[in-house]
Amino acid sequence: MKLETERLYMREMTYSDYPALCKILQDDEVMYAYEGAFDDSGIREWLDRQISRYNEYEHLYGLWAVILKEDGEMIGQCGITKQDCDGKNVLEIGYLFQKAYWHKGYATEAAVACKKYAFNNLNVDEIYSIIRDDNVASQNVAKRNGMTPKGMFTKHYRGVEMPHIIFSVKKEAD
Repeated sequence: MKLETERLYMREMTYSDYPALCKILQDDEVMYAYEGAFDDSGIREWLDRQISRYNEYEHLYGLWAVILKEDGEMIGQCGITKQDCDGKNVLEIGYLFQKAYWHKGYATEAAVACKKYAFNNLNVDEIYSIIRDDNVASQNVAKRNGMTPKGMFTKHYRGVEMPHIIFSVKKEAD
């Protein structure tokens, strides 16, 4: 287990998480910011990439499985990854949840825990969330995580130009 909150715990994903990941990545509505759902091979590539990142990042961070404590179900993924942010390499908090678990505060709860982990365990001074400009729900999670918009840039993904808003928050001085 990497992190624990009141209702959730987060751990590294494994290949046994594939069926739960399908519930997220094969839902067109959940994946609209990625220009649609992934097929089976896309999900395998996603999972392979997350698992390889754990090794690359020395198991300090990555996108983790978010598990609901009450029943042990994987309801989403949240964590910290290195991302290109308009030409700058930054640590970003990212999150994706099954639609059935939207609007219940789980994404915010997980994202806040990741921010605290980044500041307290990784000793970073600033953490980011890079969010598509029309993804208001994810922007609201970033705001509830104390982040503010710092700028915009365009990502090119799946042949589409996607404007993204750069959110960040700095560690408060002790």
